Amino acid sequence: MNYLERYLPILTWGRVYNKETATSDLVAAVIVTIMLIPQSLAYALLAGLPPEVGLYASILPLVAYAIFGTSRALAVGPVAVVSLMTASAVGEIASQGTPEYLGAAIALAFISGLMLVLMGFFRLGFLANLLSHPVISGFITASGLLIASSQLKHILGVPAHGHNLYDILLSIGSHITEANWITFLIGASSTAFLFWVRKDLKKRLLSFGLSPFLADILTKAGPVGAVAVTTLTAALFSLGDKGVRLVGDIPSGLPMPQLPPLQSDLWMQLAGPALLISVIGFVESVSVAQTLAAKKRQRIDPDQELIGLGTSNIASAISGGYPVTGGFARSVVNFDAGAATPAAGAFTAIGIAVATLFLTPRLTNLPQATLAATIIVAVLSLVDFGTIKRTFDYSKSDFTAMAATILVTLFFGVEQGVVTGVLLSIGLYLYRNSRPHMAIVGVVPGSEHFRNIDRHKVVTGDTVLSLRVDESLFFANSRFLEDKVYALVAERKNLKHVVLMCPA
Repeated sequence: MNYLERYLPILTWGRVYNKETATSDLVAAVIVTIMLIPQSLAYALLAGLPPEVGLYASILPLVAYAIFGTSRALAVGPVAVVSLMTASAVGEIASQGTPEYLGAAIALAFISGLMLVLMGFFRLGFLANLLSHPVISGFITASGLLIASSQLKHILGVPAHGHNLYDILLSIGSHITEANWITFLIGASSTAFLFWVRKDLKKRLLSFGLSPFLADILTKAGPVGAVAVTTLTAALFSLGDKGVRLVGDIPSGLPMPQLPPLQSDLWMQLAGPALLISVIGFVESVSVAQTLAAKKRQRIDPDQELIGLGTSNIASAISGGYPVTGGFARSVVNFDAGAATPAAGAFTAIGIAVATLFLTPRLTNLPQATLAATIIVAVLSLVDFGTIKRTFDYSKSDFTAMAATILVTLFFGVEQGVVTGVLLSIGLYLYRNSRPHMAIVGVVPGSEHFRNIDRHKVVTGDTVLSLRVDESLFFANSRFLEDKVYALVAERKNLKHVVLMCPA
């Protein structure tokens, strides 16, 4: 049974599942479902896919994670950064709106899922440590800015393209005279409304005497309110005939399970992007999961999390979705709403499935500007300029990696940005470890203690050199030690003895 529980965590919490726990999970599922419906539609459009694909990617993956995942609060589904990376990877293979584009996105999810599952079986969860926090933070900040800028074309109602900040802004600027003022009014007002909802609505509702629970639900329903009002407005005034771009017909019904495209050349083209998406998604997900677990004195298993996320991506591919991972915002909402077990995710999947069956026909007149506003408000919360200054203050090398990641991501693309950050992090790590800290030491008068001559008043002699090496020695830094010893010996003509002190 222990072996089964290792790979099927549902057997652990499922044995003690009761009515009270189910109530907590159901309440959390209602709140997350309300939040996830507009987000799923918006993130699918960000990935260059039909909006219903975002809903498909929010059903079976949640069920798979409930079975194989170890976090009690992590909410799996489409997220902004992975959606952007999907658009970047698949856009190199096929044109948006074509069956080949959708097929490549589905294959990308399947390949990513297989990679994550294999990494989990081989217990490679420690690989997350190779991506430093400054690099991840810089990548997410740059991606947030890139995503927000890419949505300006929907807010303005202009055609634009580009995979980096310069190309996007240049393209938008060249078409600015074509802006549709009705679209801009919808997009700008939706953005302002959603920012106000996020910042002030809950406090206002509490001041009116509403219970914290009801105030929280109404606040989370802000995006749904924006979707409902703008959809109704577009339908009443036939805004589609006035140049406002609408989502259009969204197929109702659940997707039939199917295998992803299996062409070997397509898989070869997607292998590199799939690996990047897998690693970035895993690092983001496991960071959120560990933070939330620590608040309840729980723990997660990083290796099993790889399997949980891997099976979620495989489930997404089988159901016609695209790559998914644990989302920061929705996981925090899930946690705050009282989710007690991963079953909350399964209940959320039921809610999304019901919406897919009965809600989608009513979204035909939904303006794309509203979904763009939803994305902008969501991703700008991920932008953290304060981290840049804090990183600069405590580590110039980490700041170098972070700044390079931000700049390359913004001006060259997401894949180039994360690769640059990873290579710089590893390079700086190897550089620091190839130059271990060493100190010439002397004896403290009246004692048997040896201390650094640059920091303490100590006694030394001309014929004896005591050198303390403060880090472990291995092949990458042994030559540096050798050169250091030769240099010190060459400087001291009367030297007869060299004592190496290796406490590390």
